[in-house]
Amino acid sequence: MILYFWFSFRCDSDSRLSLCSFNQAPIFPILFAAMPSRFGSMDFRYGAHKLSRCIVTIGNIGLLLLWYILQIIVSTWYSVSVVGNLFESYFISCGVFKKYKSVHLGKVRYLAIVIESEEAYQISKVVKLLQWLDSIGVKNVCLYDMNGVLKKSKETIFQKLKNAKSIEEVNEVVTHHVPDHMTLEFLSYVDGKDAVAKAANLIFVENLKQRNLGGEKILLEPQLNEALQIVGSKGPEPDLLLVYGPVRSHLGFPAWRIRYTEIIHMGALNLMTYGSLIKAIYNFTKVHQNYGT
Repeated sequence: MILYFWFSFRCDSDSRLSLCSFNQAPIFPILFAAMPSRFGSMDFRYGAHKLSRCIVTIGNIGLLLLWYILQIIVSTWYSVSVVGNLFESYFISCGVFKKYKSVHLGKVRYLAIVIESEEAYQISKVVKLLQWLDSIGVKNVCLYDMNGVLKKSKETIFQKLKNAKSIEEVNEVVTHHVPDHMTLEFLSYVDGKDAVAKAANLIFVENLKQRNLGGEKILLEPQLNEALQIVGSKGPEPDLLLVYGPVRSHLGFPAWRIRYTEIIHMGALNLMTYGSLIKAIYNFTKVHQNYGT
């Protein structure tokens, strides 16, 4: 409904404005409008906005509940798998599973163990692991950690392992026979860096000589292996590499020595079990490896 009020003013002799009467000539129309349709539209928008906020809130709560449910499922699955592995390792250690009693070690001529540097300080655990390997029949082992903790502690390890020798004391190629003693090699990340630097320098010198003689020599993989052998860093390539630690990585183990190596993550060193070690070696002996030409 629209109401119009007409006001007229007249000027008297005293030049004062006064309201005289209503007439039909509107000078100042004042509009008062009542618009029910507009208020209805505003109510609809407010309701739609409130509904959308409710939907978003419910969606966020649903996603949060879904996330918690997934976390519970994953945590439960992980806990069950850990407990299952512990029981399986225990049964393997007790000899319940007959297939693990006879492990053919013909494929494990050289085994490497990578240990995270913080866990490498647990020398008693490392010694126990080596004793297990000795009892299984694995005689050639390479121990590696990034910071050289094991290398610094090798005297202590040799004192506790009476039948162990350093690879430097063995003249023969260790992978060509199964000795009556355990052969140990100690490596760190620095050894790999120094080996690469020395080999690169040797290759550079040889290529410079070839250029001075008027020829060119293309660098191939055999030349790199030969250079590493000359600088004393071309050790045996491990058939199997066991990683102990929280990280699923070889942690800088010399890459040129693990081209065909099978890598297995074993978990934390303080959670190692004899059964899990037997299982890892057994599973590796059953793997068929294809080598390219």
